[in-house]
Amino acid sequence: MGPRNKSGVSEFLLMEVTEDPELQPLFFILFLSIYLVTILGNLLIVLAVISDPHLHTPMYFFLYNLSLTDIGFSTTTIPKMLVNIQAQNQSITYTGCLTQIYFVLVFASLESFLLAVMAYDRYVAICHPLRYTVIMNSRLCLFLILLSPFISIVDALLHSLMVLQLTFCTNLEIPLFFCEVVQVIKLACSDTLINNILIYLATSIFGGIPVCGVIFSYTQIVSSVLRMPSAGGKYKAFSTCGSHLSVVSLFYGAGLGVYISSALTNSSRKTAVASVIYTVVPQMMNPFIYSLRNRDMKGALRKLISKIPLAFQEYVI
Repeated sequence: MGPRNKSGVSEFLLMEVTEDPELQPLFFILFLSIYLVTILGNLLIVLAVISDPHLHTPMYFFLYNLSLTDIGFSTTTIPKMLVNIQAQNQSITYTGCLTQIYFVLVFASLESFLLAVMAYDRYVAICHPLRYTVIMNSRLCLFLILLSPFISIVDALLHSLMVLQLTFCTNLEIPLFFCEVVQVIKLACSDTLINNILIYLATSIFGGIPVCGVIFSYTQIVSSVLRMPSAGGKYKAFSTCGSHLSVVSLFYGAGLGVYISSALTNSSRKTAVASVIYTVVPQMMNPFIYSLRNRDMKGALRKLISKIPLAFQEYVI
C-alpha cells in the first residue's frame, strides 16, 4: 500500500507498557500513583506560594510557574498511558497524537526556560545581593514569565504544523509510550528534510540557550562563593541554590539519559523507558526537592496543611 496523507491516517499505535497481562494492573497502579503524587505535590507548592506572603518573591514566583508546568507536562502523557493500559488498546487518534506532540514540546521547552530563569535569579541573589531587588523587579519577572511560554508555544506550533504536512505509510507504530515529534517524523513516507533541519535548529537555539544560561549562572555563582571569606557564608550561599541545582541536575540528567540510551542501544523499549522517566520522574520529584531542602517552603506547607482540617470542618458545618 502506498503512502497515505494526513486525511487518511486515523490513528497511531503506541508501545505497550508491558506485554504481560498479569503485570498490567501493577503498572496501572504505579503510573496512577506517580500521577497523583505529582499533581498533589505540585498543587501544594502552588497553594503554598499563593497563601504565604513571605513567599511572594521572584524565586517562589518562578517556582509557582514551574509547578504549574510540571502539572501540565505530566497530564499530557500519563493519563493517556493509563487509559491504554486499562483498555488494553495502544491506539491514539491522529488528532490526539498531534495534540500530545504539541503539548509535550510546549511543557518541555517551558520547563527548560524556567530552570534557566531560576538559575539567573539565583545568580543575581548571590553575586549581586545589594542590587537584587533592583534587577529582579516585578517588570522583569513578568517579562521573563511571559516570554518563556511565548517562545515555547511558537516553537511547538511550528513543529506541529510541519508534521501536518507529512504523509504516512502503513507502519504507524510509535516506539514510545507517548507521541514524540522525532519518532512520528520517522514514520513519514514524505520528505522530512525540512522537519529534521527545524528540529536540529530549534533544539540548538531553544535548548542551547537555557543550558548555556544555567551553566553561566552557576559558573558565576561558584566563582563568587569560593571568594567568600567565611565558611558560614559559603554554606548559606550554596544552600540558597541547592534545591534549584538538584532540580536542574535531575531534569537535564534525565534528558541526557534519553539521548545516551537512544544513541548506544538499539532497543526501542529501553529508549521508551528512558523517555518516560524523563517526562515523569523530574515532575514528581521537584516538589519533594523544594519542600525538603527549603526552610521557608517547609514552613509554608506546614501552615497550609494545618489549615486543611479547619477548612474541611467549616465546609461540613
